[in-house]
Amino acid sequence: MITRLNVTSIYVLDKDEALDFYVNKLGLEKGSDFTQGEYRWLTVRVPGHKDVEISLEQPGPPIHDEATTEQLRELVTKGALSGLVFHTDDIDALYETLQQRGVTDFTQEPIDHFYGKDMGLRDPFGNAIRILERKHATASA
Repeated sequence: MITRLNVTSIYVLDKDEALDFYVNKLGLEKGSDFTQGEYRWLTVRVPGHKDVEISLEQPGPPIHDEATTEQLRELVTKGALSGLVFHTDDIDALYETLQQRGVTDFTQEPIDHFYGKDMGLRDPFGNAIRILERKHATASA
């Protein structure tokens, strides 16, 4: 039986640029950073949540051949691969903070929905990111 998720991956085109974005702009923290030969295992995670990490994978050797690398780079740039969904307690404050930190590629400003508020943005490579502030249930009288 599967008991939890440990690592999920997204493709980025430059691991150092991705680390800067996810840590210094989005506010995540660096997890693991190890190099073996040509391969660099680099992860980020939500601060205080060491049990789930996001691996920042870069298309290319030693995992991909040249043709696959080029196809993946094109798909990343189009935003056609996986995305991420995060939660926050105050989406309006986070939106302001992200703007102050230089995030500009918003695909949707915070907007109200029946389930709460959410917003959309892209990382520097085109990956979609959604951030959600869930509406808290109110007790009925």
